[in-house]
Amino acid sequence: MQKASAKLQEIVRNVVEPMGYELVGVEYLTGYQGGNLLRIYIDKENGIDVDDCAAVSHQLSGVLDVEDPLPGQYSLEVSSPGLDRPLFDVDDFERFVGHKVNVRLDSSIGGRRKYKGMLLGVEDDQILVEVDGEVYPLFMDQIQEARLVPEF
Repeated sequence: MQKASAKLQEIVRNVVEPMGYELVGVEYLTGYQGGNLLRIYIDKENGIDVDDCAAVSHQLSGVLDVEDPLPGQYSLEVSSPGLDRPLFDVDDFERFVGHKVNVRLDSSIGGRRKYKGMLLGVEDDQILVEVDGEVYPLFMDQIQEARLVPEF
């Protein structure tokens, strides 16, 4: 998961939040299926539907055309975070302490890149994940992708 630049996140936030939505996260993926993809995750209290995504996409497209924060062409995708909600920043991790998470790192630590377990907390620039009774401190800047594990 490639987190977008602070400037791009600010542009998107300034469109999404006044429309009454929570901005969950912004990803910019280069080389995605032969092109570039700007993926926006939005949410609101009662959930997101297709009309919400279309409204945000329409509004955001115009602003992005004017601001032109990205080089070249890209596809814009607006969606709900889904049951396996992505976690982007410290606030997300703090909000979901006590939930199960899947975390994938950029590089391995002790031969391991993937961690699936209970999110115990956040300390400084690390998250604490308990996997099979062992607690692993994982640095935020090493996290490639983190998502909630849906529980039914």
